[in-house]
This record gives sequence, structure tokens and C-alpha cells, in this order.
Amino acid sequence: MIPYKTLININRGGRQAIYIQIANRLIELIKYRKLPPNTKLPGSRILSELLGVHRKTVVAAYEELTIQGWLISLPQKGTFVNAHLPILKQASLVGESIRKNLTSSGFEFKRNVSLDRKFPQTCEDTYMYVNDGISDGRLAPINDIALIYRNLVSKKHITAHLAYGTTYGNQTLREELVTYLNETRGLNIGIDNIMITRGSQMGMFLAAQLLFEDNDYVVVGHTNYSSADTTFEIARAKVLRVRVDKRGLVIDDIRKCCETHNVKAVFTTSHHHHPTTVTLSADRRLELLNLAKTYKFAIVEDDYDYDFHYNHAPILPLASHDLNGHVIYVGSICKTVAPVYRVGYLVASKSFVDECAKLRRFVDRQGDALLELTFAKFIKAGYLDRHIKKVLKVYIARRDLFCSLLETELSDFFSFELPKGGMAVWVTLNKAYSWETVTQEALKQKLLIVEWQRYDMANINHNAIRMGFAAYDETEIHEFMKRLKKTMIEVSRLNGALAKG
Repeated sequence: MIPYKTLININRGGRQAIYIQIANRLIELIKYRKLPPNTKLPGSRILSELLGVHRKTVVAAYEELTIQGWLISLPQKGTFVNAHLPILKQASLVGESIRKNLTSSGFEFKRNVSLDRKFPQTCEDTYMYVNDGISDGRLAPINDIALIYRNLVSKKHITAHLAYGTTYGNQTLREELVTYLNETRGLNIGIDNIMITRGSQMGMFLAAQLLFEDNDYVVVGHTNYSSADTTFEIARAKVLRVRVDKRGLVIDDIRKCCETHNVKAVFTTSHHHHPTTVTLSADRRLELLNLAKTYKFAIVEDDYDYDFHYNHAPILPLASHDLNGHVIYVGSICKTVAPVYRVGYLVASKSFVDECAKLRRFVDRQGDALLELTFAKFIKAGYLDRHIKKVLKVYIARRDLFCSLLETELSDFFSFELPKGGMAVWVTLNKAYSWETVTQEALKQKLLIVEWQRYDMANINHNAIRMGFAAYDETEIHEFMKRLKKTMIEVSRLNGALAKG
């Protein structure tokens, strides 16, 4: 006798209809041969009494399984498990539960070691994270954005934006960004030169997929934005590294690369080099553009934090000087406002933008039209400019406090230069210590340092990482430094003990 009462569990408070629950459980029992082919099921009245449900519920479950082909109903004889179901070759039931969480695939697939990165994970609120340089979401103008969004969705015509749209992004936002970027970045573009992306990373990904084939090369700095390295490697490009000094990428090194390799692109974060924060000098900007024209390569310019320059006005991007269609300019609003708002842009020649828009169809059919329309109005009404002015003052104060404490409390362990812009400090650890040891000890102080190795992809042993300051307020910065100091005191003690040993 099959114990249906214990085998079929019903969640009466669940969202799924009870007859569907019964049907799904019977399918499981059939698949795992708890109910073999030709097994006669109890009549609907009997099973309903066993399960404590209405008879019509069991009838509905049987009808559903008959339609699907799991059961067959024979007049005057009853309901049976279909005799022609093949044996499912898989693990059997363990006890009375089915393994739901698969840990490995039953098929082969391509693995890319470039993707094996240890990205930051969520942690308890009591932990502090040595971040890469992110904005403070608490300063985001959420109420302003929400007000614009609510006004938009209350309009009758908004339904026109709920269907599939263009892969170029919302037309209104594109038009607004053309005006905004021309005025603030010195660009000279039209609407055909821009598409909306879900952040600058998508722009880089689309560009890389179109630029590179096997045995093509991309030039990056010895120190470089590690996600850009990975993006290019996924696109089958080979990475060539050049020196980075206090004036940015060394152009003579790039020239030598072009003389010996098939360079298809150079990647730069010209305003504040990632990760070191140095600015590409004016003469090198012009030299790089001339070099691009000579060797016909693309310049992928990621202007990830253009708005945050503290000592003087922001420096115009390479794209503002490009007269020959060599620069692919990517940026985002999300880094300025808050990372959760995935709104970015790619600016390039019309022919390249058109091709990116075609490819985007098979990556991410389109963006969030309502959010994009919201940000179009957010920019046009001046909210973005006001937000930038507000947070600039806050971030300057946080930078100064962060660096002051780093200098007065931890100068025996770290060296750095005051960054002219951005949201992070390039901090070099005294060669007597290692980041591996610091990371382990910091964890004991509830201070997380994740994947410090990504700052030295070229293995030049500069012993430096980025430390973000913008996301922490004054109290939190003091606490951050307190934990870091305790960490370094313990690291120093351990080093001394090892030296004596």
C-alpha cells in the first residue's frame, strides 16, 4: 500500500493552487519510480479523504496529469500511471525529498578564467568595506527622482513607452544628453552619435565585441581598471601593457606597441586614471589622438567620474578633441547619482553606434524606458547639476579628512598623494608589509579588503590599492581609520615577531 497521505504534502497557505500541488507531487513520484508504470491510483473520493481535500480538487489534479500525459484514464477501470513513460536517468529520491539545488551541470560548457574574480559580497552592517571609490547612496536625490517618475507614470501617454522600443535608448534622453554633453564636456555630437546603455561597463562590452578578433591587441596601462582588462580578454583581445607615470599613459610606449603589433584599440581613463587617479596631460592627449590617426586604432575612453574634480574645473575628455572618429566615449549617470540607476551612454561615430545598437539587441533588448525618460527630465530640470554641486562640497571635505587621518595616524605604513579628483585615494603600503597579511588581520577588525590583487594585473609589485572615501561620512571615516590603525599595529607586531623568530 502506497502511503499517499505522507508522500503528498499540501501547503494550504501557499500561492499555488492545491490541485497543482497534488499534480506536481504525483509527477515527482512518477519520475522517481515511487509510482511505477501501470500503477493504479486510488479513486478521487478515496484520495480526497486521505489528503483532506475536496473530491473535485483530486479530479482536477488527475485531469491535469492526464492532459500532460503522465496518467491515462480507462473507463470502468480507473486511473493509471502511463505505461509508456521512459525511465528518467537521474538521481533517485533521497528519503522523501528531491534534490532541488544543483551544484554541477550534466553537460560541458566553456569556462573563462578571466571571469574568476572575487567580487565584493554583502556582509553584516557591522563590517566596513575598503571600496574602490563609490558614491554615497544616502546623498542620492531619491525624492526628486521619485517625484519625476510618479508624474510621468500618471500621464495617459506613458503607455506608449511600455512596449518594445529602440535599442539606441529613449529618444528624449538621447536628445537631452547630446545637449548636456556638448555643453559640459565640449563635445560636438548629434543624436546619431549616442546610444543609452546600462552603465559604462555595457558600453565597453559592446565596443570590445565589435573591435577585436583573434590576435588583435589592446593597449592598457601597467596599472589599469581590471574590469576593462577582463572585458577585452573576453572579446579575444591580447593585452599589451605600457607604463603609467604622473602624467598618465606613456605615449612613447604606445607608439612602440603600434610598431610591432596589430593594435586595434587603446583604453584610457584619461580624467582620473584608474586606479592611480593621475590625469592624462594635455600634450599626451594630443599625441595619443595623432597616434590613433596614424595607426588607425580606436581610443576607448571611460570617463567614469568626470564630475568629481576638486582643484579646478574638470578637464575636457579626449572625445572633445576628436576630429577623425577615433574615440569611443563611455560614461554613466549612475556613478554620479547612485550605482543602482543603471543609465549610461556610448558616444562614437554614427556607423559605430549603429553597429553597437544592432549588437545590443542580442545582449539586452532595451533599457528601462521609464527610468531613462525620468533621467531625461531630471537632467533638463537642472536636478543633476544641483546634485553635483551639492556632493562636490561633501566629497571634498571627506577627501581632506580621510587623507589627513591617513597622514597623521598611519604614515608609518602608507604613502599617498592627495587626489585631485575622483572618489578614492591611491594608497601604497610600506614594502615591509604585504596586503595579504593586512587583509587577514583587517577582517578581525571587521574591515573588508576584497581582491586587492586586481590593482596589479601586470604583477609589477607596486604594493598599492585604491581606498574609497566618498561613501563614508565623517564619523564613519574616523571609525574606518581606527580599524585600519588597529589592523596595522597588529600587522607590525606580527612582522616584529617573525623577524625575531
